[in-house]
Order: sequence, then structure tokens, then C-alpha cells
Amino acid sequence: MSITQRLVLAIDLGTSGCKCALVTLEGTVHAWAFRPVPLHVDGVRAEQDPADWWQALLEAAGELLQADPQRRRNVVAVCCSTQTEVTVCVDRQGEAIGNAISWLDARGAAAIARRSRGRLVNIEGFAPLKLWRWLRLTGGAPSSTGRDLAGHIAYIRDEQPEVYERTHKFLNALDYMNLRLCGRICATQDSILTAWVTDNRDAHQVRYDPHLLQLLGVGADRLPEIVQSTDVIGTLLPEVASALGLDAGTVVVAGAVDNSAVAVGAAVDDYATHLYLGTSSWLGAHVPFMKTDVFRKIAAVPCAVAGRYLAMALQSTAGANLSFLRDRILYHPDELASDEEHPEVYEVLNRIAARVPPGARGLIYTPWLFGERTPVDDPRLRAGLINMSLEHSREDIFRAFLEGVALNTRWMLEPFARLLGRDPGGITAVGGGAQSEVWCQIMADVTGQPIRQPESPIQANAIGATFIAGVGIGELSFSDLNSLRQTRRVYEPTMSLQSLYTDKFETFKEVRSRLAPLYHRLNAPATP
Repeated sequence: MSITQRLVLAIDLGTSGCKCALVTLEGTVHAWAFRPVPLHVDGVRAEQDPADWWQALLEAAGELLQADPQRRRNVVAVCCSTQTEVTVCVDRQGEAIGNAISWLDARGAAAIARRSRGRLVNIEGFAPLKLWRWLRLTGGAPSSTGRDLAGHIAYIRDEQPEVYERTHKFLNALDYMNLRLCGRICATQDSILTAWVTDNRDAHQVRYDPHLLQLLGVGADRLPEIVQSTDVIGTLLPEVASALGLDAGTVVVAGAVDNSAVAVGAAVDDYATHLYLGTSSWLGAHVPFMKTDVFRKIAAVPCAVAGRYLAMALQSTAGANLSFLRDRILYHPDELASDEEHPEVYEVLNRIAARVPPGARGLIYTPWLFGERTPVDDPRLRAGLINMSLEHSREDIFRAFLEGVALNTRWMLEPFARLLGRDPGGITAVGGGAQSEVWCQIMADVTGQPIRQPESPIQANAIGATFIAGVGIGELSFSDLNSLRQTRRVYEPTMSLQSLYTDKFETFKEVRSRLAPLYHRLNAPATP
């Protein structure tokens, strides 16, 4: 078979559900299917059932494969891209112990504070020596929100000791899906990253550090072996191959967490920047060094590309703002498809937002529905509409939501560029939000950077996973990828709008500084 005939079953497990795609090794998406997965939120608790992930995978993959025997014969590998900072406890039989703890879950804040704070002097909530050790070895440090693997493990160790004792291994979502696919327990160097217990100074050889393990309070025996994203980790289990109608010898490539896979799908050259617009959002770029801005919560850390680090700036909610606006405020649930993966929402977005002039007639939206992470790590910030009057309409509100996420992106871009040591230049926009012509143009106008829209922006995870699989089975190299990418359009900043959006950006930052004390008081943890 030629490169255009061989297919990868690319599995993209996000917060909202599981998407499976059949992608050629050159990155052409032949077909895809999606199944939603519920998220269970109660206060700071946020969980998902791993059984729901697996069922969604079987249904979505089954839709793609069962109807076409030729497709099944052409599949040469399976590779996953998944949401990250998700913790699954599995027992010795590989069975999940209860629900997975989502990246939105903040129950570990107190537990991680006990491990990171000093008695007298603290820097950004960390004892200086502990912070120095984390930064020197890992390139980052546990989030004070408790929303990463370190926070989850610390919470389970302190608050659920019976679960800790039953846990054979702590796995990220990627590790769990690979376990279900091929039976092997392992972690990639990016999936284990936010446990913050690995020495990452050599990107080719990430390994556990005994001092960091002791600091977190977890034994190395409860963590999986570490492999490269491009490693072939086994073949499909017989029962999985049978369920999917694939050959039992179909290989499973380790894959990557979503931000690493997206980066491979978007751009692999050093300093080439991409913006992911999904439920959450981030800026990313591959760089040849490990580096951290502890005050702005930006770090360059291990990724899927051998010998490289991925600089990342994370925004807690991006497309989630649009789903919230659509499903809970502007429309009845029956009026539109409820899942953000459906393109209908962006068609409606284009029609509505295009009716409103730039600036949303003075309306400002702050997109902090679940706090923020970069450039301030503040879980108590909240979303809000500022300067709304009787003159505003729902069209203005929709436009303000889009501009609010773009303003927050510009806020992230300032320290991100400093970490890169250069202006990022053009930015490749990927994810569901990058399907919107209006939003891409708003991003260009607000950030002042050209925005490149790929041919299939919503498929960046699946395309990235496919490229990783192609490298893993020896059919591609990372240097081949630029020639395989196709561009739909480049959106240039509108020069006449620079003054408008610069003023609005300064107001946006002022709103945050003035309202932060109020949000801290309103959203302070309840005292017992």
C-alpha cells in the first residue's frame, strides 16, 4: 500500500467526548465519528467514568470501521491523543478504581499546598528550595489549584487512603486508553509530566527522580514505566481487535496528550507557534531548551518530538464559553446541536458575530468561567460582561465572547513571546474554534499576528496522532511534516483596528486587576 492508502485509527479523547478518525499517513482525514462523554461536576469536583471513554471509543471506531472492509484492511496502526492532567487509579487487574479525576478538579489544592509551601518564606506559594528543585529538574512545578496529576495524587494520598492503598498504578487518560488497547501499562514523557516527579533535563531520557517522588509522597512502584511517544508499545488485544474488526497484529503507538499531539499536527519547527481553540485553549511552540516563567505559569517541557521541548501557555476555558453561552443563555437546547464538536455552532457564530462591528459596541467579556491559569494562576476569577446596556443585543454578546477569548489570548501572548525570546510571527490556529472565519479574523485583529487556518483545523489532534504513528512505524520523520500540511487561509490583522483593540486590551487588564479582589472574596473557600 502507498502512503495515501495506509490508514491510522487516530483516537482523540477530549473532555467533551471521544472522536475517532481514519487518517492517511500524509494527514488526509478520510472519515471521523464522535461520541459524547459526560462530565460530572459538583463544586470543585470534576470527574468522568473511564468506562464511558472506552464505550465512546468502541462506538465511534465501530461506526468508521464496520461498514467498510477495505478500510479495516488498510489500518496499519492505532494511536491516541487525549486530554491531559486526568488521573485514573487502576488496580493490579488493570481495572479503574472509581471515576477518573478531571483536569478541572481542584480538590487537590490543599494537599499540594502542604507539600509545596514553606513555614516562613514562600515564592508564588512555594518554599524557595522546593521550587528551585522542581524548576531545575522538571521545568515546571505543581499547580496551586491542585488540577494536575500531582494535585490529584496528593489528594488521593491524603484524603482517600483506602483508594491509594488499592491503587497499583496512577495513570493519565492516555496511559489508561493504551492499557485498554494493548494491555501494557506505560506512560509517555508528556503524559507523566504534570505529576512533577521526573528529571526532564535530557529530553531524550526522561526518568523519575527519587527526591521529587519523596516530595510528592508517592512510591515509584505506583507509577508506570516511561516510553517515547513514537514507541510501538504492543499490538491490539485479541478482544479489542475482534470488536473493531481489525487484524490482531495491528500495532499500537504510544501517542501523546492533546497539547503535544496538536503541536505535531500544527507545526514542528522550532519557535513556530500555534493556538489551540477547543474547550480550553493554549499557545504552544517547540523549542530546543527547557525553560520556565514561574510568575506567568509558562514552561517549555517534554513533548512528543524527540529532543525538543514544548513551550505552553494555558487558558482554562475558550470554546467552553461559547458552549455555555449557546446552551445555557441564548438558545434552548433543542435549537442547536449540544456538542461543540459539531460545526453547526461555528456556522451560527459566523452569521451572528459578523453583524456586529469590531469592539462589540463597547461590551467587554472576561472568559474566566473556571478561573484562569496564564498569565495568572487564579482559580477564583470568574467570567463577566462589563459595560452592558439596554442598547446591546445578543449579537453584541456573542461578539464580545469571541473578543474576550481573543483578548485573553493576547494577554497570554505577551509573556509567551518573552519566553521564546522573539515575536512568534504568524500563528497556526487549530481546534474546533479555528473553523470560524470570524473568530480567526478577530484573533488576528486583537493579537496583531497573522493567523493561519489549516485545511482541517478541527482534526489537528487526529492528524498529530497520525504523524506520531507514522514516525513510530518508520514511514515518516518529523522533518517530513511541513510539506504535508495544507493551508486553507491566512488572516492578516486589520491595521485600522489596532488602536481600538489596544485600548480594549488595556481596559480588559484593568477589569481583571480591579475585580480580582472582589472575586477572591466572593469565591473564597467555605470555612468549616
